[in-house]
Amino acid sequence: MLVVELDSTTGWRAAGRELVESLTRAGASVATVGTGPVPRVRTFALTDLVEARAARRACARGIAEHSPTAIIYCSITAALLWPRPGAIWLDSLAAENRPGRHGVWQRPVERRRIEQAPLVLAMSPRALGSSEDPARPSVVVPVPVERSGPLPANRDIDAITYAGDPEKKRLDHVLGAWNEARRDGETLLVAGLDGLRTRPGIEVAGRLAPAEYRALLRRAKVFLAAPRREDYGIAPLEALADGCLLVSTPAPGPYPALQLATALDPRLVTDDLVPAIRAALDDPPPGYSQRAADLLEPFSRHAVDQTVERRVLPRLLSR
Repeated sequence: MLVVELDSTTGWRAAGRELVESLTRAGASVATVGTGPVPRVRTFALTDLVEARAARRACARGIAEHSPTAIIYCSITAALLWPRPGAIWLDSLAAENRPGRHGVWQRPVERRRIEQAPLVLAMSPRALGSSEDPARPSVVVPVPVERSGPLPANRDIDAITYAGDPEKKRLDHVLGAWNEARRDGETLLVAGLDGLRTRPGIEVAGRLAPAEYRALLRRAKVFLAAPRREDYGIAPLEALADGCLLVSTPAPGPYPALQLATALDPRLVTDDLVPAIRAALDDPPPGYSQRAADLLEPFSRHAVDQTVERRVLPRLLSR
């Protein structure tokens, strides 16, 4: 089996590793090819074209080297210019996250690819958006998310946010809400971004290795999020896994953590983050962490491995 990775982004690199490991644990022989770094260009439409062409070249190389029985493309972008049909593992569609001119060429191409794919692997139940079709062969295969270590009895970080892409994550909105909501002595830790100035009530952790970042999550009481759109949102899921209360705006997109946060405490999912922050810090609901762990069970490696073994491999390798 050949896995074609769009490894120009940190998120897809990590997701691709998890998928390959799950396929391997299920007994598949897996080869991988990746796009590597791609040039930075100005528009979404051109970015997707550059990445799709790089994925096509990588896939052609992998087919020549490995003669795979089946192919899985990691992301719809990786599949847009495929040299051979294969399964598509996606977090969202261009029909949902590339409106207007941003998806002028991608949307019609992806419709054909989805129709031609032997199987669509959706990271969440809402990943296919309005394109959901009961007749289309699809399986929900999340990126696994699990607790990163033992949780402390007491948490010494009031709140944390991840701002790897400050514009997409609406960091200014998060900081503004925190400045209004915080009380003397309370501090928000900003991770994933270098160069931000430390100020009263705000500390900067910068870019961290994954293990260092997850260690901070285990110490934090609250995770703040206000994305413009969230296709999957691994950071909020990791925060829930490590026992943080998730305070988030109701952002558009599949955003599976949003549904979990709403079920756990609907007070904490609102466009007005200020009262939600205070509710999380002053009146946290009992048993939140354990209930979050229960809701995250379908995201565990064990659950994903079972899905891959029972519902993915038989359908791909029997063709």
